[in-house]
Amino acid sequence: MSGTNVWLNLQAFDDLDVTPCLLAPSDDHSDDSSRVVWSLPYSLVLRHTTEEVLDACIEAIEPVQAAMTSHLRNQVMNDLMESLKKHSWFTGFDIADELPVRYSLEKWVELAKEVQATVFIAVHGGIGEDGTLQSLLESEGVPHTGPGEAASKTCMDKVATSLALSHLADLGVLTINKDVRRKEDLLNVPALEIWDELTSKLQCETLCVKPARDGCSTGVARLCCVEDLAVYIKALKDCLLRIPPDSFSKSHGMIEMPSPPPELLIFEPFIETDEIVVASKSVGTLGSMRSLSPSVTVKETGDILSLEEKFQGGTGINLTPPPASIVSNEALERCKQRIELIANTLRLEGFSRIDAFLNVDSGEVLIIEVNTVPGMTPSTVLIHQALAEQPPMYPHKFFRTLLDLASERII
Repeated sequence: MSGTNVWLNLQAFDDLDVTPCLLAPSDDHSDDSSRVVWSLPYSLVLRHTTEEVLDACIEAIEPVQAAMTSHLRNQVMNDLMESLKKHSWFTGFDIADELPVRYSLEKWVELAKEVQATVFIAVHGGIGEDGTLQSLLESEGVPHTGPGEAASKTCMDKVATSLALSHLADLGVLTINKDVRRKEDLLNVPALEIWDELTSKLQCETLCVKPARDGCSTGVARLCCVEDLAVYIKALKDCLLRIPPDSFSKSHGMIEMPSPPPELLIFEPFIETDEIVVASKSVGTLGSMRSLSPSVTVKETGDILSLEEKFQGGTGINLTPPPASIVSNEALERCKQRIELIANTLRLEGFSRIDAFLNVDSGEVLIIEVNTVPGMTPSTVLIHQALAEQPPMYPHKFFRTLLDLASERII
């Protein structure tokens, strides 16, 4: 959804030749450089999910299916041409039998270098956000959007992110105490023993659990009792793709789980707040990042923002900028200054999303996570915040600005 939105918006520029590509899911037995990338024709991009796009790619290059599709297309187009010829305004058109092209990731990076491309990264999580893809591109001198390898690697690891920001407490940037547990330890130690250890060490009654190396609400849950912890551990053991709504003692929405299950999980004290979270985007060059106007995100389905609330229209509620009845202008300015401090401390560049709790009186921020490949669908706060700028930055111009920032960076 993010990649398609970026691609469609960049189509508005005549001086750009924009090619959509799909990074296919990994084969557990292959190294990252041999991962598969598909270069996509227009007709295959407009699907609802990446799985549907991948299935369409495989089907399109299967010889019998490709021949059948070509035959049916020609038949339909010939019939359509015959019916349109009677109109004086019709001058004809041609739809080519474009097929997707399959590359290894290594070959695709070499091709990007050869054609002097700039890569707009819209791969959420995995190698698209942990510095791996950035490293492969930078090693060949291929410019790309978003932060570089080191910053991406740091921000993908929530513990590393907190450690990198821990010295900023006196400046109003706070981090949350964490305890990291291996999945295998969770599966082999009684849940009650784990619960007692965590609540004692973190000095809290309610826990928040999340994968150590994933973002965008994947696998994030509030645990109010040992029974909740047992349900979460069973979901890890059974490799569930999602935890159904209201599986825990406190009402919640659907919880999407990482696949495969994460090897490391973070436990934190659950932060009790009003029903809002501040999400802010930082944009700019290395060392000179600027905070866009933050958004107050209202949680509708429970205590944790779901994937749908972050990415899909009609689910989450984002107020951009936050109304003065919630946050004073003075506190908002202090918040933006701290967001910029965070961005520059983490050596972010291009654009990133910073999720935090905000003290609406002091402007202090308590960091939740940093996403170096933020959501880019029409419904995400990224679009709202760009439009709230003065003058407004419309989506196609905003994405072009990000592309230009990437093209100008020195690798």
